[in-house]
Parts: sequence; C-alpha cells; structure tokens
Amino acid sequence: MMKFKKEYLNEVIKELGFTEFTKIQKAVIPKALAGKSIVGCSKTGSGKTHSFLLPIFENLEDIAGVQAVITTPTRELAEQIYIAANLLASKSAKKIDIRMYTGGTDRAKEIKNLRSQPTIVIGTPGKLQDLVIKEKKLFIHTTKIFVIDEADMALEEGFLVEIDQIGSQMPKTLQMLVFSATIPKGLEPFLKKYMNNPEFIFISNNQMYNESIEHILINSKYKSKKKLLVDLLKITNPFLVIIFANTKTKVIELAEFLKHNGFKIAEIHGDLSVRVRKQMMRRVRNLEFQYIVATDIAARGIDIDDVSHVINFELPTDVEFYVHRTGRTGRIGKSGIAISFYDFDSYDYLDKLDSKKIKFNFKDIKNGELIDSKVRNQREKKQFKAKDIDKARLLVKKKVNKNVKPGYKKKREKEAKELAKKLSRSSKTRRKR
Repeated sequence: MMKFKKEYLNEVIKELGFTEFTKIQKAVIPKALAGKSIVGCSKTGSGKTHSFLLPIFENLEDIAGVQAVITTPTRELAEQIYIAANLLASKSAKKIDIRMYTGGTDRAKEIKNLRSQPTIVIGTPGKLQDLVIKEKKLFIHTTKIFVIDEADMALEEGFLVEIDQIGSQMPKTLQMLVFSATIPKGLEPFLKKYMNNPEFIFISNNQMYNESIEHILINSKYKSKKKLLVDLLKITNPFLVIIFANTKTKVIELAEFLKHNGFKIAEIHGDLSVRVRKQMMRRVRNLEFQYIVATDIAARGIDIDDVSHVINFELPTDVEFYVHRTGRTGRIGKSGIAISFYDFDSYDYLDKLDSKKIKFNFKDIKNGELIDSKVRNQREKKQFKAKDIDKARLLVKKKVNKNVKPGYKKKREKEAKELAKKLSRSSKTRRKR
C-alpha cells in the first residue's frame, strides 16, 4: 500500500478501509503524481475515482484559485465524486474549498459565491460551460489538472463541444487525466488536440467485463416478458436489483406494472426533477428499495456496491451499454448476476457480445424455478436462422420488379426476415412430426 506525503490522506485511506489499491489505482496514481497526462481505461467499478482524486489532493499547493477541474456527464456521478472528495479533505488541517456545479441548482447563488474562487471544481459540462464561458465568473485559467471522467459517455451524450470550450480556457501546460470504460474512435481527435504523448493505461485482462458476474439469458419468444419478469423477481428474491429498459416511457410503464403486482419500486429516468432524483437516489443508497427500474442514465449514475442483480428487460441498443449496465453489480470484488431477456431478433446482437468473450448461461423459468435451457447452443440455432434467411432472400428477390422505389432494399430485407421466421417455424413443426 503506497504512502502519501500528506499524512491526512493516509489517515483517511485507513479509515475508509483501503487495504490494497485496485489495478487501475496502482497503475495510474504514481504516474499522475509525477505530472504525467494519462488516458485510463478499465471496466466499470474498478476504482477510477480515487485514481485521480488522490493525486489531485497530494499535489494541491497552498495558493489561491482553481487548481483542479473534474467534469463528468451526469449529476449523480458529479455528486458521488464530490462526496468522495470531501471525505479525502475531511482530515486536512486547512479547509479545502471544493464546489460542485450541476444543472437544477440555485444559479444566482452560485454566481454570487464565485466572488471567491474554489480550489477543486466538480461539475457537468453544460453547467461548467455556463459559469466559465457565458457568465465568465468561474476562472479556470489557473487550473493545473483537468479530469474528464466517463469520457466515452460524454461523447455519446454530445458533451465534447462543451468540454472543448472549457479546456480552451486552461493553460497549455495542463495535466489531463481522462478516464473511461472504453475509448471509442470518435474520442481520438479530442485526445490528440489536448494531450501531447499521453500515457495509455488499459486494465482489461483481455476483456472489458467483470469476471465475477454470472451472465444469464432467458428466451422471451412467444412469452409475456412482464409475466416472466414477475416470476423472475419472485424466484431470485434479489437483495437489490436494477431493471433496465431503453426508454423513460417503458420505465414508467414497467414501474407501474410492478407496483400493481405488489413490488415497491424506485424509478429513475431523465424526466424526474433534480429534487426528486436526488431524493430517490438518497433513498436508494439508504436501501429503502429492493427494486429499481431505470433507463441508461442510471447505468453510470448509480454507484452502489450492494446491487446483487441487474436485469435487462430490454437489451440496450448499444452493445457497449450492456457492459455499463451489468457493471452496476459485482463491484469491488463482489459477485453479481446479470439476467437478460432475448428473442429471435437478438442473435446478431449476442454475436457482438460473444466477441467480448462474455460467457452466457441459458436458462428457462418453469414451475417457479430457474432451470437450464434445453436450447443451450445459441450459435447452432443462429446458423439455422442464417440458412433460412438466405433462402428467404432468394424468394423475396424474385418478387421485386425492375422499376423499384427508393428504400426497396431495406423493405426487401425486412420481408426476408419475416419469411425466415415462417420457414424456421415450419421446419420446427416438420421435425416434431
């Protein structure tokens, strides 16, 4: 366990119960302390937050003005970093001015309080841009360390423009620490613009998923997914489960359905007001709920070590978000279970997950039990489907006239898939006979 020059940090680390740093912390902290700019890439829940907070506190100087700026895509993540930062500062003999800036707060009061500048700034890109660029009240030209947390999510949410504008107000000698679960192509131009020869640190063990999570697939074809979900919750009786859907409309619908079936539900989505979301998150952290229904806004917004299960009522449209969602369980050495419903149209999606070397167990729900599925070889089933689609494409192609309209290829492919389903069913019926 490494020691820090500032003794109060060693005291806090001991009180927090840190007996050993995680892999990403061991790799990042020494280089960050030496002033190196870093791109750190590791799986969700690996301890990235303290990888940048500890070097920031160790390198703080006894001078006025902003020394570190940390930006993160969501209010919840900003709040988690703010709490962690205040815990580290709690033993310091001299008060360290740490301020958080996110949407939905008292803007006028924040601007008034900026008559004095904070030492450490934590906030969401839009809010920081407002205070730095529009209002010109938050002065970050003195910044020594700029942290971009969950950079791939910032890219997905379209925040790079704001982050770019914020970064342009900082000195050229800036140390940048960029952390992410993945490094998508779209992020590379931004990194090249601001980072000169950074140190890339990948902690992956040849995979981007957590080995302590058991991944289960349940076929929902020809079944009521809502009924399957109710049966599944009764069978597993999770300590704390997050149930993911792809839209806020579906989350609201699903939450109402589960409440009607006797479950006490917390729902988290983008339509909730800041006050309600904060209240809900506080109650979730206090373990007042056993069941949470959420959109992907919670995939990186809920940082709770006690999540025992994650259920994908709907598979996320982006394969990377499968990793982010399931990463809410099995955190910091604990085991977890991720269960997803799939159907006929999910096979190509599952192939992409296969490429990440995620191992799945196929299960069914029968007589109030979760049992091994009779259809264990998903790949064999997929190959049968591919053969049917090839045949269907030929049949559909014959129907196409020479005078075609725009978009006919997509229409023809859709018809082929529908026909393939029918071929698959009729073949299955013949085999039974």
